Amino acid sequence: MKESYIYIVSNKNRTLLYIGVTSNLIERIENHKKGNGSSFTKKYNVSDLLYYEVFTDIKEAILREKQLKKWNKEWKWDLIKLMNPNLLDLYEDLKL
Repeated sequence: MKESYIYIVSNKNRTLLYIGVTSNLIERIENHKKGNGSSFTKKYNVSDLLYYEVFTDIKEAILREKQLKKWNKEWKWDLIKLMNPNLLDLYEDLKL
């Protein structure tokens, strides 16, 4: 079964978060970096990949995305810091 992903991207100053779902994480992040993401990500230059989760079922990924979007900002930052305590852009690691 094809993998699906939820992901969280941020701007350079780490002041904004955007949560999305995709079936091709590398391509989606490349689009965000080129300014071809959603209107929100384009407007606020939200393109650094801080967090992601992998799913085997797109329906589960969509449910997780909806769940995370309901969380308060502090919970989202706590989740990100569990995987990525230095808040680094994880995009380059994906391409390896």
